[in-house]
Amino acid sequence: MLVSAAALPGALELVGPSPFGVIGPGAAADRAVPPHAALQADQRIPAAAPTVDIRRTGDPANRITLVLLGDGYTAGEQELFRQQADKAWHALMDIEPFRTYQGFFNIRRVEVVSPVSGIAESESRGRKTATPLGMHFWCEGTARLLCADEAATARYAGGGAGPQYLIALANSTEYGGAGGTGVTTLAGGSPDAGRIIQHEIGHTVGDLGDEYDSAPEDADYPNLATLNADDMRRKQTKWWRWLGAESPDGAGVVGAYRSANGLYRPTPDSVMRTLGSAYNLPSREAIIEELYRRVRPTDAPVPAPGEVSGRPRLDVRPLPLTGPRQLKVEWKVNGVPVTPQSPDGSWLDTAPLELAPGRTATVTATVKDTTDWVRDEAFRERHMTRSVSWTLTG
Repeated sequence: MLVSAAALPGALELVGPSPFGVIGPGAAADRAVPPHAALQADQRIPAAAPTVDIRRTGDPANRITLVLLGDGYTAGEQELFRQQADKAWHALMDIEPFRTYQGFFNIRRVEVVSPVSGIAESESRGRKTATPLGMHFWCEGTARLLCADEAATARYAGGGAGPQYLIALANSTEYGGAGGTGVTTLAGGSPDAGRIIQHEIGHTVGDLGDEYDSAPEDADYPNLATLNADDMRRKQTKWWRWLGAESPDGAGVVGAYRSANGLYRPTPDSVMRTLGSAYNLPSREAIIEELYRRVRPTDAPVPAPGEVSGRPRLDVRPLPLTGPRQLKVEWKVNGVPVTPQSPDGSWLDTAPLELAPGRTATVTATVKDTTDWVRDEAFRERHMTRSVSWTLTG
């Protein structure tokens, strides 16, 4: 397992051990994650800071909250932090599949005031700086690896009604970051900050591995394999469903491309290999699947499923996507398909239904994400589909 940090703009380079686990408070990690060999934050600084909801797309219980925190920003530098935080999350929502699925995320900013400006940068080589989150380069002996005190970061982030991803920005113009742990990090002032977060969040959200040549020989990730295409297809493993598919970003046909470390990757290039590229199709699928492990395709229907009186409007409340891809909704009355009055199919007016006195009718709505970015149909049926029913009485 590895902690990834980009070492050179454009081409990524392996930097040290890291666990590609999951998120922060509100969700369990997929793997046992040993704590960072990170410097502890200054415990004399109280773990409280102003919190601002800068984007709310829906019920936090059924959204993933991105919590952006800053370290090394003084009171007079909070506007700088706000600007850099905005650039970071906008860069993340500018790459697929996050662009399409941005409605699955709420975004919160925590304005942590530091008594000193800046963090322990690479020239400090382990020297502690009295900042609230204890962020520093030279984490685990690697210059570009940027770590934070994860316990302190979690305290400042606080709890929430749903899962959270914690993203810590350092007040630094150096090049570096880390992903795959409880806290995703980046240097907020780096010219490459937007491209860095696109790469590092792939580790954290999609459990993706680095595809560059110097990455360790560890294929325990959805986008890395020890098998060639023929063996993958024969054993129906890894990204076998995608073999031969044309990558929508022009990166070529999905196959098994061997890196210098001996592992195979799905495409010649991707954001997990080169900053500024796109996620390949198997990686997009892995990210979408991780989102659906935490978010249901609908918010709570209105009225609540079950017996209802009168002829109410039934609203299944599917989560909206951005762009032409939308969740598909199918309505049935006593098993017979009906056409809803709503343009997007999200609600059905039951007033026109003919129902004899004393008789009942069962109305069922099935919401499904039919995106062609997912080819695992068993996963689609289990996590990306939801049916709810109401019983109307005449």
